[in-house]
Amino acid sequence: MTTPSIDAHVRLDTHPTHSSAVTAALTGTRQDLARGMLTAHGFEPLDHQTLVLVRIDREEPYWAEKAAKALTAQGITTQITTRLREAIDEEWDWANYPMPWCTREEIREVSDEAQKIYDDIRHGRLTVHAHAEDSHTMVAVATYRGSGKSVYLHGENHLRQIAGSFDTPAQALALFERLHGDTMRPGPVPMTDTEREAAKARASPGTPTAEAEPPAAEVEIVPAYAADPGDHDAILDAFLTAHGDWERWRTWSDDTTHAIHESQTLRIERVHEAHPREIAWTVAAYETPVSDRLWHLTATGSTPAPVLQTLLDLLADGDGWDIPIGSPAAKKHITAATKPLTEAGWTHTIDDGRWLRWMNPSNDAGVRFDNFAAHRLESFLTTWTIWAGPSISRPAWALRASPSTPAPLIADLTETLAHRTHGHQRAAAQRTVRRTTTPPRLPTAPAQSSGRSL
Repeated sequence: MTTPSIDAHVRLDTHPTHSSAVTAALTGTRQDLARGMLTAHGFEPLDHQTLVLVRIDREEPYWAEKAAKALTAQGITTQITTRLREAIDEEWDWANYPMPWCTREEIREVSDEAQKIYDDIRHGRLTVHAHAEDSHTMVAVATYRGSGKSVYLHGENHLRQIAGSFDTPAQALALFERLHGDTMRPGPVPMTDTEREAAKARASPGTPTAEAEPPAAEVEIVPAYAADPGDHDAILDAFLTAHGDWERWRTWSDDTTHAIHESQTLRIERVHEAHPREIAWTVAAYETPVSDRLWHLTATGSTPAPVLQTLLDLLADGDGWDIPIGSPAAKKHITAATKPLTEAGWTHTIDDGRWLRWMNPSNDAGVRFDNFAAHRLESFLTTWTIWAGPSISRPAWALRASPSTPAPLIADLTETLAHRTHGHQRAAAQRTVRRTTTPPRLPTAPAQSSGRSL
């Protein structure tokens, strides 16, 4: 059955001044249905003939295409301009996305939930009582109008989430004050740059400038454990160039590089196309070139550059991997390895008598020692786990070390976690765009190591 045509025409185009917003221009004599459908898909009126779609997750082209399909299905003539079509077909990734394990669709789901929270606040459906700064992001406590449900909000822009709920505002405020009393401030969170840009785009379509200025980059100082992974291949290349006592060779498939120290008792394996959460680095030490391994350490593909650099610097210095190895379970070794964490005020707990844990004040980085694994040298079970992210079970990155891993090596790594900071440039656009003329490719499976093992 053919859908009857309706005397309404919608022209979808890119916003003239906002980098990702979309405008909808209406013509024809029966515009009410088109206007209603556009509104249901997030568009807001600028005037009687024009609507605009502005989102804080910069996904407007994606949602505009969905609106176009819905309009067409109702018999409304819909035109997508060439500029908007190019934006729809762009393949892009969020720079430094804090949940690298998420698929593109999962990222959109997270962003869409954040958009709903943002819209509820903006339209008065969700009243924010107080806010505070918590480990480089903003948190807030708010109550939904009508239901009276109160929520604890964490994050900003496309990363804002509901992290907890309460029956009454009094309960929510009491807990919020206990957690964030030192930085707690009344009222809503100050607008971010992204929110200010969105508000400006909703006010008027504006006039494009002759030459748009590139977004200014700002230097953000973060703890080393929250820094960017950087270019791991470039880090390895620089390391091998600077240290002639290491020899490089790559596998026949060219997906793995091996680096061997001239003593042949220390070896590095680098898997180039590993998934960010999979093992991308393996370091192994041997007593002699032909003996079994003494210890090994692995690192995932998203390990921050300063943490990885600390590891390579220690290997280059030879201060930590070539020393006599004592009992890994000895109390003095554990104390020496975790002294930087204790000095920095990390919380120390014991779990079931087996695991010793150290957590930073913001609970997004930690170190775990497995006492059971440490006493089984032949098993190569993970004894030390150094991680950062939402939890140790779903870390953004992780280093894992076997029994007999030297305490000085662990101590240098914990020193980096506890005391070092790192500056990186954060562009205002917050995303990396790769223009394509074909549909985005599905991610390939993580590259596997060659058959040769360390």
